[in-house]
Amino acid sequence: MQHKKKTTIQAIFIVLAFFLLWEIGVHSLQIQPYILPAPSQVFGTLAVNATYFMQASFLTLSEALLGLLLGLICGFFLAVFLTLFPGWEDGVMTLAILVKSTPLVAIAPLLTLWLGFGTLPKILITALLTFFPVLVNMLSGFQKTDPALMDLFRAWYASPWEIFLHLRMRSAFPFLFAALKITAPLALIGAVVAEWTGASGGLGRVMWLAYANLNLPFLFAAIFILAVSGMLWYQLVLLLEKKIIFWHQNQTIS
Repeated sequence: MQHKKKTTIQAIFIVLAFFLLWEIGVHSLQIQPYILPAPSQVFGTLAVNATYFMQASFLTLSEALLGLLLGLICGFFLAVFLTLFPGWEDGVMTLAILVKSTPLVAIAPLLTLWLGFGTLPKILITALLTFFPVLVNMLSGFQKTDPALMDLFRAWYASPWEIFLHLRMRSAFPFLFAALKITAPLALIGAVVAEWTGASGGLGRVMWLAYANLNLPFLFAAIFILAVSGMLWYQLVLLLEKKIIFWHQNQTIS
């Protein structure tokens, strides 16, 4: 407990030192705000335009969360299908890699043209960005079971579904959270990139307009919100991992 508290204090100190050096550097070198704003200008912009940034953040975070959930569901069930029907794996994975290899910046404008400037294309683009890590990690988790336990289940004449539910599913929990640690921050990136292609609101639009007008305090304010949101999402995944893996271990022991 003391080690964790010490680590937290160290992290806070490093962050505060970084912002302090940034502030001193901007003022001492007399850097103009349209090149690099000082942290005080960025935080002042956030405070003065709090409502504006809250509305934009709510829209972007909602798109990112829905896209993450959609990508998680699609990746999970596709991994289940390939585990139960391994003969389809080569063909499906080839198609999945093809979709993954296609640049997101090429897909996003097409979905915006086809589906409009609403939230649906942003959710789909985020799902496309996040589903592949979930698919790969879950498929690895389902396939990497204890050989001794697998032989035991087969000796009991367990069906493929029983093996999956009681053995493969349990072994895949760590892989699921490994995927979420990757995809949670990626979801925010996907939502913002999708908003760059055309949106009526959101942090992506805020960043695009700020860049076009050389309004860097607004741009850095949006970046700061996204960075903090990504960090909080990652910490939430870590918290859920500790809770669920602890419960899973207790269930296995009992």
